[in-house]
Order: sequence, then structure tokens, then C-alpha cells
Amino acid sequence: MAVFTEVPCEEAAALLRRLGLGNLQAMAACNGGIENTNYFVDTDRGQYVLTLFERLAWEQLPFYLHLMQHLASRGVPVPGPTPDAEGCILHRLKGKPAAVVGRLRGKSELAPDARQCGAVGEMLARMHLAGRDYARHQPNLHGLPWWKETVPVLLPCVGNDQHTLLLDELAFQTRIAASPDYAALPRGPVHADLFRDNVMFEDGCLSGFLDFYFAGCDTFLFDIGVCLNDWCVHLDCGRADVVRRAAFLAAYESVRPLVPEERRLLPALQRAAALRFWVSRLRDFYMPREATALKAHDPTHFERVLRQRVSDAAGADIFQKDFWAAPGFDEQP
Repeated sequence: MAVFTEVPCEEAAALLRRLGLGNLQAMAACNGGIENTNYFVDTDRGQYVLTLFERLAWEQLPFYLHLMQHLASRGVPVPGPTPDAEGCILHRLKGKPAAVVGRLRGKSELAPDARQCGAVGEMLARMHLAGRDYARHQPNLHGLPWWKETVPVLLPCVGNDQHTLLLDELAFQTRIAASPDYAALPRGPVHADLFRDNVMFEDGCLSGFLDFYFAGCDTFLFDIGVCLNDWCVHLDCGRADVVRRAAFLAAYESVRPLVPEERRLLPALQRAAALRFWVSRLRDFYMPREATALKAHDPTHFERVLRQRVSDAAGADIFQKDFWAAPGFDEQP
């Protein structure tokens, strides 16, 4: 979350009244994230998040907003967008597309334990199943075509070792995406950005997923890879935490068991997830946008994660055996 567009209190208050959300009492800019303008707003009727969309086009946004409605209607704890009197959930403010969603209770767990990782894995599987009948389709806008477009722009900015890693990994992911195993992977709407700060816990229990504005239709395995690379690693080095990883995967599979192709390609899709966020953080580091409140992410973190995932895959047979025999798993054939 960030602030690229300043919103006067009186204009925010007018929108909140039009949506039947009461009178504005407090409004504060959010300083996390890097894509959209976000404010926390409190009224005499509740707490909300006001978002102005800075990159996404008006015609793209119904996919995200209706997906949130769809998931909420199926019992997945996500914030639903607020409609106006005509039922419209996409609004306009300061010339930008805008939405208002309920603010989830609780807080993020930035140092999660195995139990919390398991809760995320179980809810992610529920989310994947709940989204299978979602009628709208939109690709993951930060998938392989975007990597192919963005990496060449970044190459003049990085050192030789980074240059080589970017090109080698892009070639590897291109080969994976053309493989029969990849074509067989289960697909549907994915969150694609389910980091620790996008999950809330209250009184030790998972209270919701938020920030669906990177969502798209992709492999469920990519979503799992994103989570494993954030929830189940040692942040200082990117090395996997086998206990948290085992808890996450066991809980996920208790709801939706992985198919054989997913088991074979999970290491490759973890690499894909690491590449995606390394590329986006490099882009934001070398090509920043002006914003009133903006917290840039360190691109070197996901470089470390990617290098660790590549290192893991270098001993593929040993890695696979250790991966599925980690604490909490039955031995796999």
C-alpha cells in the first residue's frame, strides 16, 4: 500500500456517505506496498480501506472486485467491496478508479510459527476450491509474458552475476511452461501475492486474506510457491524452514491433495515465484514512482531466495526425497 494520489478528507467523506458507510471520523495514509493509493478510514459505522488504483485499468478491475465478492460468498474470509445504491462496486475518485472494502480484524504475523503456516495453507486450498466456478477470467498480469518483457529492461541496471541469473532463470521457466507436466497443472483464480502482510490473525486464528489486486488465473502451484517462499523460509538467507514448509503443505493437502504433476514441478514453481518478485522489486528499485508514502522493498531478498531455490534443485533427487519426507509428511513413493 502507498499514496500516489492525495485525497482530501471532504472528498473521501462524500464517497463514504454515498456508499452508506456513515460519517468520516479519521483517515490515515497507508505506507506499505507499492502499487496503489490506500487510506485507512474510520467512520461512525466501521473501519474500511479506501483504494485508488494507479496501474490497473478500469476494465481490468471487475475481475478482482467480483472475485473478492465470490470468495466471500463461499465462506473464504476476504474483505468484500462496498456497493453504491445501484449495486456498483467500482467507483471513481480524483479521476481514478476506486473501491472501499471492509478492514479485516487482527494483525499480520510477521514471524509465523508452523501452526500459523498450516492455517494459511488450509485456507489457501479452500480459496482455490472456492474459486473454481468463478466465471470471469483474467491472466496473471505478472506471469511469464511480463517477465520476458521486463527482464531485458532491467539487464543494463544489474551486475554480471545478476544478469546471468536473470537470463538463465527466464530460459528455465520458458522451458517449464512448455512442458506437458506444466500443461496438466490445475488452474484457476490465484491470489499471487499472499505474503505475511496480506494475511490477518486475531486471537491466534486466521481472520482473513487481503489485497487481491495481483490476482489472476494461473496454476494453483504458483500460488503455493509464492507462499512457501515467504511463509516458510529463513528471511536472512532464503533457506527453507522444513518444519513450517511441512505444516503448510500438509494443511493444504488436507483440503486439496496435489496431483503428481504438481509434486514434480513444485521446486520449479517456487523458482518461478522467486523470479517474479525479484523482477518486480528490481523494477521498482531502478524505476521508482513518486509517492507521498512509499516503502520500497529490498530486491536482494528475492535474489537470495531464487539462488537458494536453484541450489535446492541442483540436487533434485535428494531434494525431492527430503522435501516430501519432511516432518508432518508420510513417505512418498
